[in-house]
Amino acid sequence: MAVGILWSIGAFTWIGPPIILFFISAAISLQLIPSLKTFSFSLWVFAFVSAAMVYPFAFQNWGSFQLKVLIVPLIQIIMFGMGTTLSLKDFTRVLSMPKAIFTGMALQFTVMPFVGAAIAYFFGFKAGIAAGVVLIGSCPGGVASNVMTYLARGNIALSVTMTACSTLVSPIMTPLMMKLLAGQYIEIDFIDMMATIIQIIIVPIGAGLITNAILQKLKLTGRWMDRILSLVAMFSICFIIAIITSLSRDELMTVGLWLIGAAIIHNSVGYLFGYWGARLFRMDETSCRTIAIEVGLQNGGMASGLAINLLKSHEAALAPAIFGPWMNISGSVLASWWRKKSRIRNECQGSN
Repeated sequence: MAVGILWSIGAFTWIGPPIILFFISAAISLQLIPSLKTFSFSLWVFAFVSAAMVYPFAFQNWGSFQLKVLIVPLIQIIMFGMGTTLSLKDFTRVLSMPKAIFTGMALQFTVMPFVGAAIAYFFGFKAGIAAGVVLIGSCPGGVASNVMTYLARGNIALSVTMTACSTLVSPIMTPLMMKLLAGQYIEIDFIDMMATIIQIIIVPIGAGLITNAILQKLKLTGRWMDRILSLVAMFSICFIIAIITSLSRDELMTVGLWLIGAAIIHNSVGYLFGYWGARLFRMDETSCRTIAIEVGLQNGGMASGLAINLLKSHEAALAPAIFGPWMNISGSVLASWWRKKSRIRNECQGSN
């Protein structure tokens, strides 16, 4: 109502605050509704993005300190948190379900990079933005995929193992696909990208893995740690996206809608190829759902870190900033639909 009134009287400079307040209020409200809780994070992202669009300088510099310097440390914190949720059995589990894991990883590192390259070409994006679209497609599965798999009544063990294994091979596969598909847009140094991925992704995950093992021996792990790390990860992702948005605000005003369209297409193709690719190899329904989610959802934080820290391109970071929120929204909707479908099937079987 406030936005409508301000718009009607021409007070455009005052529209920003009520929009930001709306998203914050909606995010808090959904957090209190169990069935809609998964959408709360996306609304927090929209709140931070709105704030970055209205007040870009607040997310660029604090005095003489450039906030973009925080992107890599924040990503490392997120990856450390991911590592604390893993154990060695999550990596060795590949021996018990090799077919599903290798099928999923093959689809992830072929379908998504090539679809990203095709989208970048047909949409006619500028070189930096096109490289970012290929980059997000070349990244491994993200942490959110495990949550979405749980909501979708998928195979959680398979999801965690796929995320762990795809992340483990990302220092090779991500630079390789970027070299093949994005080299025409931006200079790609294979060794530098591999070293950067190890630094910002693999090392923090390894540290989290060791920390988790130590805490388990001391019997200090529990829900309190998961909650704290989840909150820290959520804030970190929101803040990273806000920084990227503020740095490329003007560019986003012109290509934002096109990037949203690209995100929808890229994400949807990932779900379709993941699900039906698994079906082609005669996998059960829970595995098909899991692989669809793993293929469709990428590690946007990793893509953002590589774009800013290695490629030195704010434009390349735009695609991860747009694709990330959309993946959370679509993943939540798809998972909720699959969960409802499973409940209805179980009720029908119970009545029979």
